[in-house]
Amino acid sequence: MTRVTHSVHMSAGSVLPSDLDEAVHRCLVAGFDGTTTFPDTLKRLVDRGLGGVILFTRNVRDAEQVRELTDALRAIRPDLLVGIDNEGGGIGHLVGAGAPEVPGSYALGVADDPALTARCADALAGHLATLGITASYAPVADLQHLPRNPIVRTRSFGAEPDLASRHLRAWITATEARGIASCAKHFPGHGGTDTDSHHGIAVDPRPYDELLTDLEPFRAAVAAGVPMLMSAHVVFPALDANRPATLSRRILGDLLRHDLGFDGVLVTDALEMKAIADRYGEAAGARIALAAGADQVIVAVPELEVTLACRDAVLDALRSDVLAEERVREAAGRVQRLAERYATPAATVAEWDADAGLEAARRAVRSGGVPPAVRGAHVVDLFPPPHPALNWGGEDLLTEVRALDPTAVGTAVAGEPADPAALVDGILRRARPLVVATCDAGLHSWQARLRDALLARRPDAIRVDTGLPEGGDLCAYGRGRANLRAVAEALVGT
Repeated sequence: MTRVTHSVHMSAGSVLPSDLDEAVHRCLVAGFDGTTTFPDTLKRLVDRGLGGVILFTRNVRDAEQVRELTDALRAIRPDLLVGIDNEGGGIGHLVGAGAPEVPGSYALGVADDPALTARCADALAGHLATLGITASYAPVADLQHLPRNPIVRTRSFGAEPDLASRHLRAWITATEARGIASCAKHFPGHGGTDTDSHHGIAVDPRPYDELLTDLEPFRAAVAAGVPMLMSAHVVFPALDANRPATLSRRILGDLLRHDLGFDGVLVTDALEMKAIADRYGEAAGARIALAAGADQVIVAVPELEVTLACRDAVLDALRSDVLAEERVREAAGRVQRLAERYATPAATVAEWDADAGLEAARRAVRSGGVPPAVRGAHVVDLFPPPHPALNWGGEDLLTEVRALDPTAVGTAVAGEPADPAALVDGILRRARPLVVATCDAGLHSWQARLRDALLARRPDAIRVDTGLPEGGDLCAYGRGRANLRAVAEALVGT
């Protein structure tokens, strides 16, 4: 697009050329508040060249509203990239906008049909296109091989690099066919940590040789033409003992650019995550990440003063020669090329397979056999509170069972109850078939205690795992609505 050239005056009389100021803004992705309008501060950022915005549930009311919002943003600047986390499963920011019901990646890996994975990815991408969203921060390329990993789990396709690689290729290819930019994450892998980087410093202590396995899915994604990768806020002492991957020139430069040959856009995970914010601060994190080789930094929180602080830190670093102008121009050039390919939504959008997700979820659930059907059961669904950054749907198994069997009753427990003994006694007073579902009870001991107390007095109860397998009679491999509906069908025999 044609833009007017002007100079931007910095503190102490410094001046940045307008094209360099624009380049700095291209390196930013901002979150914001609003469903039908957005702050004037965001408008000014977009006008100065903001590279992208990231939407969350807070920006979504319904499909028509989302499309009007994305159109309004592009009316300010047509080459603005509009993105969202769109993994399927429990990552459901677009539920209110009628998102296709697709299970998380682990269930797709269990079904292990790349053509089916492609149909699910196509449905998600097709829906994004109708909304004017053209960047999808998915799929997850991390391998889930550490039992106590708290953040990857059913978001991963599995533990085996070959399995993950073939499903990544299917997902990326299908998404590309819709004109949507996919993003493999979180490089070089978040599956070997026992800390969620949203909450603190995450460290993967494995030696170099063991880390090579985790790189294979990312190599496959690069070979498949993925246009974006997202970095992990994880420290890998075998790669760089001093800094997390997001801030490491060794990891982003030597490993990603040189060894893997990736020349697309490297975007950081959100800078307000505590692994970065608590140790470095978001503003310093933005400056260091760009210097290390990142092309865009995400500030997902809606407080735009945080985005402005990151922007100003980069401008100040350029003014003082702490950050090289060539590095910023290189990053902005990659973002511009990405925008040229993906910023404009498709004029028309073909239909997608609305049944693919439930088919995949059913195949995953039934992969280990199905116990005899029960009707009129008391369903106890134990699960942790939704992750504030990831899970917004609030789905529960009881609702899905009752939709198929209105005679069922039950209890949905999101978080540790105040009086577990009273809860157990109340449940066991009912002379009904009993279903006890847990979600990653190995990570949440209160679930294990409740489950075991119930099973000690009702050993005939049917056990369901809605996270990773933990010895239950059925496993959903995720808590998306499709996952839970598939389990409900298996339980009631439909």
